[in-house]
Amino acid sequence: MMLAFTGHRPEKLPWGTCDSDPRCQALLLRMRLLIDQQIESGVTDFCCGMARGCDFYFAQAVIERKTADPRLRLYAYLPCESQSARWAQADRQTYQQLLSRCDEVYLLQRSYTQGCMLARNRRMVDDADRLMSVWDGSSGGTGATVRYAQRCGKPVIPLWL
Repeated sequence: MMLAFTGHRPEKLPWGTCDSDPRCQALLLRMRLLIDQQIESGVTDFCCGMARGCDFYFAQAVIERKTADPRLRLYAYLPCESQSARWAQADRQTYQQLLSRCDEVYLLQRSYTQGCMLARNRRMVDDADRLMSVWDGSSGGTGATVRYAQRCGKPVIPLWL
């Protein structure tokens, strides 16, 4: 069984990039607990779009669990080769480290086009049985992905802010 993930980038998070903020730490704890519950319910495969912010949190949490449970697999779904090209150096390093720990990396297209991020998100939902999301109800890619999963009849596991 596969669980996909979608969530906000740092610009939409109340704590921005301050991962030590108590609100971020509370989210990380809830995320780990929900991932553990999903594993207990039969999820062994996880897919992530590998964007900055919540995607990084999710990938790191799954990687922690993979260390103790070799049945678990993490799949990276990349919208295009240049996804990280404009990010800060530290974010690009984190991205490369996370990608190196994924079991498979799916590149949806070589170059960026308008809509490639949305196409990546829809592909994850199509491939998965469930979707976990960190979403505050705002417009944007995360909301569009949640609504798409709902239209497809996929269960959405909320990790609302």
